[in-house]
Amino acid sequence: MLKNNVVKLNEPEPVGQLACLQQLAETALGHYALPASASVRMINLSENATFKAEDDNTARSWALRIHRDGYHSKNAIASELAWAKALRASGTAVTPMPLPGLNGEEIQQVSHASLPRSRHVVLFDWETGIEPSEEKDDLHAPFVVLGETAAQMHLHTQTWDTPENFERLTWDFDTSIGAIPHWGHWQDGMGLDQSRKRLFGDTVDLIGQRLQSFGKSSARFGLVHCDMRLANLLFDGATTKVIDFDDCGFSWFMYDCATTVSFFEEKPQVSELVKSWVQGYRKISDLPHEDEVEIPTFIMLRRLLLIAWIGSHSETDLAQSMGVAYSHATDDLCRKYLAEFS
Repeated sequence: MLKNNVVKLNEPEPVGQLACLQQLAETALGHYALPASASVRMINLSENATFKAEDDNTARSWALRIHRDGYHSKNAIASELAWAKALRASGTAVTPMPLPGLNGEEIQQVSHASLPRSRHVVLFDWETGIEPSEEKDDLHAPFVVLGETAAQMHLHTQTWDTPENFERLTWDFDTSIGAIPHWGHWQDGMGLDQSRKRLFGDTVDLIGQRLQSFGKSSARFGLVHCDMRLANLLFDGATTKVIDFDDCGFSWFMYDCATTVSFFEEKPQVSELVKSWVQGYRKISDLPHEDEVEIPTFIMLRRLLLIAWIGSHSETDLAQSMGVAYSHATDDLCRKYLAEFS
């Protein structure tokens, strides 16, 4: 049985809770068979708080993830881990390995006196590798590899026997930029005056029309990573690693292509990078022309979803770094999309 649950957007982590999260992470280390000398520091705050645990004596590292209160159920987290482990076990993709706690469970419950509820915590082996840079690297060859990796993962999900009660979010039009969005309404993004809201609204309407016609057949829609942007990829020699499956869920396969250019969709090299991705994808799996043609629709869907995310996650460093400028740079993308696809 598959559960495509919808969640209500929860409040961001208040700044005053960051110290609590640090203390909770320190407490969480005691739930695992780690050296007593291990230390932990926060490295990212987004949907979840991610920490790097290190032990100088053994030169080992781990990734500790504290899940945001109310975002994913324990069953949904277990479903994420099950798919990531299945991808690795099958040789489809190298993914981080979750480590069991002292009680044998991969998902720990850790409490802090100043937090209203205990938090789900998962510890992973640290994965080595280099994150490709949109600003510094020639991304054409990496994007071919990205296409190959996505195709391999899509083939896997179409044949994988999902566990009973498998539960992940659905990322379709309604839950992304429609009536019941997971990450808030795009209208609440930064820097949206009435003129810009009209332009974005016309774009949203066209996206909805095209996706309605495109449909959700099993050949186009299924379990996907949903966040295969550069920050979630590591190149370790000849090995490509896929990390952070926290957003994985049910969406269009071509949405995985759109996420690879997240936060720089307006850059002139994007069209060539998409061609490289498609080239890699077709090395592994069939990609109908009709599906390739619709990739710009998914890029616009993702762009407007990220505008919603920035507006509802203004406390994060990433949202603050993108801010109003990201909304303003979306204008030309919308005009071009409306001109080409209306």
